[in-house]
Amino acid sequence: MEDKILEVLENQNKALTMIEINDLLGYTTIDEYKELHRVVFELVSAGKIHKSKKDKFILMERCSSLLTGILHINKRGNGFVDTKYDEDTFVARENLNGAVDGDFVEIDVQGNEGIVVNILKRDLSTLVGEIVKNHGELEFALDDKKKKIRVEITKDSLSRCVEGHKVLVKIIKELKTNLYLGEVTKILGHKNDPGVDILTIAAAHDIKLEFSEEVMNQVNAIPMEVQDKEREGRRDLTSEIIFTIDGDDTKDIDDAISIEKNGNNYILGVHIADVSHYVKEGTPLFDAALEKGTSSYLADTVLPMLPHELSNGICSLNEHVDRLALSCVMTISQNGKVEDYDIFPSVINSKKKMTYKNVNKIIMEDIVPEGYEEFVPKLKMMQELAHILRKAKNDKGYIDFGLDEAKIVQDENGKAIDVVKRVQLEGEKLIEDFMIVANETVATHISNMDLPFVYRIHGEPRAEKIDDFLNLVKMMGYTLDVNTNDITPKTMQNILNSLKGKKGFAILSDMLLRSMKKAIYSTNNIGHFGLASKIYTHFTSPIRRFPDLTVHTLLHKYLFEYKADIDTVRYYESNLPQICEIASEREVAAIDAEREVLDMKMAEYMEDHIGEEYDGIISGVTNFGMFVELPNLVEGLVHISTLKGFYTHVPELLSLVSENNIKYTIGDSVRIVVTGASKEARTIDFEIVGNKDGNKEQESIL
Repeated sequence: MEDKILEVLENQNKALTMIEINDLLGYTTIDEYKELHRVVFELVSAGKIHKSKKDKFILMERCSSLLTGILHINKRGNGFVDTKYDEDTFVARENLNGAVDGDFVEIDVQGNEGIVVNILKRDLSTLVGEIVKNHGELEFALDDKKKKIRVEITKDSLSRCVEGHKVLVKIIKELKTNLYLGEVTKILGHKNDPGVDILTIAAAHDIKLEFSEEVMNQVNAIPMEVQDKEREGRRDLTSEIIFTIDGDDTKDIDDAISIEKNGNNYILGVHIADVSHYVKEGTPLFDAALEKGTSSYLADTVLPMLPHELSNGICSLNEHVDRLALSCVMTISQNGKVEDYDIFPSVINSKKKMTYKNVNKIIMEDIVPEGYEEFVPKLKMMQELAHILRKAKNDKGYIDFGLDEAKIVQDENGKAIDVVKRVQLEGEKLIEDFMIVANETVATHISNMDLPFVYRIHGEPRAEKIDDFLNLVKMMGYTLDVNTNDITPKTMQNILNSLKGKKGFAILSDMLLRSMKKAIYSTNNIGHFGLASKIYTHFTSPIRRFPDLTVHTLLHKYLFEYKADIDTVRYYESNLPQICEIASEREVAAIDAEREVLDMKMAEYMEDHIGEEYDGIISGVTNFGMFVELPNLVEGLVHISTLKGFYTHVPELLSLVSENNIKYTIGDSVRIVVTGASKEARTIDFEIVGNKDGNKEQESIL
């Protein structure tokens, strides 16, 4: 019936009443009408049909100003609607109209902002919270305060809980508006137990914390050493000088590299763990990996996509042991062009587990750590090639936003004791350059075969979004000579280069990034705008990303098993779109969980630094105050009520302006004192004590 309803609406150029749809379908009985009513409203909830205030129905795609998507509310109280295939649409908190975090909503887009017009579906599938005591009675307090709902817990499931337990709750029924009855389905642990704080956030994003017995039975049957039979049909590279470069504490090693010279050309080998040999389609392991979609890295806690026996064991390219791999060996010219390549199954033996720290000492400082002596010539040759590849991709328009990331340092009890910047130096960039060229090469090969495939795509930003950003920058006093009539990666690159050295560059760079579309997985290749790449995939991390595992599966099918028959092609044409959608959704969930853990751990760290003063930069301005970012990327709120005098929010200037014309603007340097922090609420409070030059008040704009 669903297809028939959509077909009827497709053939009409106007909105129809339920009766009109019924008549066009030729239904004559009450039962048919009831079923029609049910299915139509299911389609409305799914965002496929729009229901007007006059109870008429029309295809959502015919409503030019309407969009549907998941609502995410940030710590500033504003919403962003994730429309999957476009950049997020901003919704001011006064335009949420009762929608809460996680709701599937319909928004009316006016300019560059949206207004929630319908709450189509409320996601109550995963509720996480704490058992608290109120007037001597145990109650459930939802962790996500952005969900403005209350949940009463059944007596039976509450009887297993004690005060302080973090729990998962399943909704049984709605009692009345925003009041629900639920039951505890899992006790995650006590809130004071080490690691429970992180696991609680993971559970809230439906990140599975453990593997089923069925999955572990399959894992336990897998040999933890490469068997002789598994070597058949593979190229033996175990005698070649192949090694890995990773972080100091990396245990799941996906990629290894090798290099030679042939005249003026470089022979670069990128060797990736052949996870698909162990994780086959149709098995419990494969299904569990799809459900997770990705590994989640939450502070120093790793929730792997695959059990540790695989991710840290037989699949990980550990040093001095044989491992199965898929190798992409490329001949690359002096101008960075891939002249020839070969993709094949292999057996490798990593000769060294290198760290970025030690590699950077060699290629940046000419300091050779012990045990690295024999590899120095290879590393120097790799550095040469990396610079060639980097120049080639920069010439194409590769957009390097240069955004810093924070790393949480925890003690043995899981308490945050420091927040430091992650630094990307030459070694990190070298690996990135090599992985990018391998991903492009694999994607190009399968695309040329015209077979169903998984691409990593990044669409071109809308011109009006970039115009808005340029107008904002102009308000800050910067005029950029940029033509937005033809937006190319080079255009964005020029914008960034023009802003470098300007006040608040890091903040502006982040704002420009937010004006762009999101990268997602798709079977429809439209290129990767941010990388200035015409064709791209994810091939290099199958231990931690399901799309990469799928790409490996397809390489086996198409290239090594020669299965590209009509049935195989139809199967993947039918199944890959859903895999891409799930993978994109799980990636967003993992990123959101990572951000929440970061906010929580930053607040936990700052709880021990109340009363201390720091220099910072204004990173955001709202009608209730401004956010200030410290050098270690910790961000706190200066509430407008703590400022001396009366201040007004002037959005077009990204400023708070006082009655005496004192102005606080994004990018300004200020000195703050930490006045409060709450790990539980994930909030940090600052007050202004001066600007970076030591002045106790911000300068007048007059």
